[in-house]
Amino acid sequence: MSDSGRPIEGEHRYQQHVTSPEEHEDRPGRSLVTTDHDSIRQWAEERGAKPATVPGSEYGGRPGRLLLDFPGGSRSENLREISWDDWFATFDERNLNFIYQEHKADGSQSTFFRLENPGRSDGS
Repeated sequence: MSDSGRPIEGEHRYQQHVTSPEEHEDRPGRSLVTTDHDSIRQWAEERGAKPATVPGSEYGGRPGRLLLDFPGGSRSENLREISWDDWFATFDERNLNFIYQEHKADGSQSTFFRLENPGRSDGS
């Protein structure tokens, strides 16, 4: 369950479900999936990432494309930082899953993540 009280949806047989920041990968390189706000925020903050959107992609008074802006990332100049409240309100409204890695298979810290809408046929 997430902060919104909704279960993680969709088929995730290759991912480990995470429901709190205290849960961690079974092994390096393992994909994790969560809707838990605290887990997502902690993961992002450990990597110096800020919640962001693409300017001009907004609709219905909400951010359009949700992203995380990592320090030194090539996209920084093309992104607009938004509040965690706005990021999570949009995340919940769209019933998204946060799929991510804590570490690469070699044990180094990973910044891999993607957002998935399990209700869409293409999964994104």
